[in-house]
Amino acid sequence: MNPFVRLFLLLAALLAGGCASLSPQQRDRAQGIAIAARSTVVDCDRPDRCALDSPLRALGGQAITESAPGLPRHYATIVDEGELALVARLNLIRSATRSIDLQTYIFDTDDSARLVIDELLAAARRGVKVRVLIDQLSAISDVQMLAALSGAHANFELRVYNPAFGKAKLNYLDYAGSVLCCFRRFNQRMHNKLLVIDDVLGVVGGRNYQDDYYDWDNEYNFRDRDVIVAGPEAREMAANFESFWVAQRSVPAERLNDVGRALLKQGVPAMPQANFRHPERIERVGEEATDPAFIDEAFVQTALPVRSVAYVADLPRKHRHEDDDPDDGQHVTEPRLDALIASARTEVLLQTPYLVLSKPAQQLFRDLRKREAAPRVVVSTNSLAATDNPIVYALSYKYKRRNLRELGFNIYEYKPFPLDAPVNYPGLLPEPVDVESVPSGRNRVIGGSAAGSNVRGSGSGRRNTPGGSDVEREVLRTETRPSFLSRRAANRPLPVTRSGARMGLHAKSLVVDRRIGVIGTHNFDPRSENYNTEGAVIIEDAAFAEQLARSIERDIAPDNSWVVAPREKAPVFSGLNYSIGKASEALPVLDFWPWRYATIYEFKPGPDCPRPLPRQDPGFRACYTAIGDFPEVDVGPKWLLVRMLTAFGAGLVPIL
Repeated sequence: MNPFVRLFLLLAALLAGGCASLSPQQRDRAQGIAIAARSTVVDCDRPDRCALDSPLRALGGQAITESAPGLPRHYATIVDEGELALVARLNLIRSATRSIDLQTYIFDTDDSARLVIDELLAAARRGVKVRVLIDQLSAISDVQMLAALSGAHANFELRVYNPAFGKAKLNYLDYAGSVLCCFRRFNQRMHNKLLVIDDVLGVVGGRNYQDDYYDWDNEYNFRDRDVIVAGPEAREMAANFESFWVAQRSVPAERLNDVGRALLKQGVPAMPQANFRHPERIERVGEEATDPAFIDEAFVQTALPVRSVAYVADLPRKHRHEDDDPDDGQHVTEPRLDALIASARTEVLLQTPYLVLSKPAQQLFRDLRKREAAPRVVVSTNSLAATDNPIVYALSYKYKRRNLRELGFNIYEYKPFPLDAPVNYPGLLPEPVDVESVPSGRNRVIGGSAAGSNVRGSGSGRRNTPGGSDVEREVLRTETRPSFLSRRAANRPLPVTRSGARMGLHAKSLVVDRRIGVIGTHNFDPRSENYNTEGAVIIEDAAFAEQLARSIERDIAPDNSWVVAPREKAPVFSGLNYSIGKASEALPVLDFWPWRYATIYEFKPGPDCPRPLPRQDPGFRACYTAIGDFPEVDVGPKWLLVRMLTAFGAGLVPIL
């Protein structure tokens, strides 16, 4: 683009976006207004800050007590089911006695997010120090709410990471200006998700603060996973949080241009009134979060004593990008995960919602494949019907031949309506499916799932008929699309052929040789490697790794996933078709060949097929039926979209 045109567009974006910066003096005045308005009244005079008596919080204290110098003691609980993950967070917030540090990428203003905000404010009012750090791109953009939170209480602080143009709320011209002036910085996001309680308990995983991460959305929910870690490693989590908190890119909400302008104009407004769409579920999770017997059964009895525990996370300096020296400490998470995969001897179980591999990642798996005794590599990822990001799926679709044939992956694509997942079935199954037909073992069970972790079914009082999304459209649903396209959910899941609230895989997990388990935020994709900061818990413990492996294996079972395998060879010209397809795939821009190397298969159980088989088994085709490239997608013109992205989208790989 002509540099003068670029400059003109940038200036237009800045002016039209109304993003003229406040002066330093104005920012100071706005911050002074917020600080002066903060209440210093504390509702509790007890040393424990009137904290809830929680068995889960007690587990953290127990782990610290049992630890000795050089001999740390930890307990770990895998949390698979969405609503239970919210219950755990509420219980931990209520049981905090000293401090709460919360770090996240997406923070909505819907039911679950507002509930968490209210609980954090309540904790601050009883004397707990609360710090909330949110990424600007995908978090609260309500200027009035941010202004209210900035002056809410002396024990409550809110900062925003990497705000473009120093604003909380961006418009389309702001996005355009960000792309033109500072594309790389704009795309450098804080993708870490962390909750630390009293420096003794930490929650790490894929979940953000939005209804569709807790099975509360009526259209689309994420199959996700967290791990609760009790013990000394929580201090490392707190230290990593501190590094982000004091980073130059972390800006107090009251010092943002639009929030500061609102404070200068009207002072600190009252907190917007909570308007819960479903107050009955707010009441339900509130009661469960306060019930010590429920908490003990769901999270303490399912906790595993584990050996080696490490919280590995990038630091804000990853975003400096002053040079490309790999030894300067910019990248922390990626090298550790790569080393774990490279150490595999027999098996790698990888679960990622977005199967897009960087060149270094491809080489890593090629090296594994070349070994005399190559480890088995199983990948659990999304189908087109399940993904929240069709653009990313198009790239994984383009490279299925490479992933299967060259890298040796065994790929399982998640179904949009899984029949044996840790979800609320009456609210999530499509209407044509009889909920009563779901085996009883999948209804309201805590600690008795196939994975051995905490899973419960519907119980009574759950919603029945899906009636539209509860997700705020002003906040991103997807995490990985090119963020300059728009702030709204422009890249929505594609239409499917059945009604009901569907599921999409969002868990980011890794198991190596059934001896090491990893749960975190890293999507094992180029964006996580190059743009986002990430974090993960690495636990070297056979029992934990086995439990995590069984959780992933449940996700790839025939009730929940399809199998990707090579097509049946045509009787003639199969070799020519393969050669042309391979050559077309290698083209940097136009991938024109429509007949792909692989397609999707459905398991058909029967007397001769009592159990699922790997795609390499000689009897595979007798037990599996090819069902097309895009099962359950209401394709229509969307097929053309996927093919176009497959043909022309290779250049988007680094930012997807």
